[in-house]
Amino acid sequence: MKINRDEMRQESLNRAVNGQSLANYGAIFEGFAAKGIPESEIHPRENVFTFNAWKAKGRFVKKGEHGVKVLTFIETETKTGEISKRPWSSTVFHISQTEVSTA
Repeated sequence: MKINRDEMRQESLNRAVNGQSLANYGAIFEGFAAKGIPESEIHPRENVFTFNAWKAKGRFVKKGEHGVKVLTFIETETKTGEISKRPWSSTVFHISQTEVSTA
């Protein structure tokens, strides 16, 4: 059974909405490996988060650190009040690029 491009995109969106998408994992592993972080130390959704997620966890990204760009989906409200998802480019950082906030 051949899946067309639109069905494949919809399936990827469904996985992302349900927190099961692995679509960014390749980019995450490749990006952080290029920064010298061993693959065994890269755990998306455990020690790889966005800038704001790290802030919420009481950590901050060290000055001068560069993360890995990934594509995510965010909820938006349409003019009619419906909730939909749209693509959003985001940057994620590995825990080794962060420090515990002292403030």
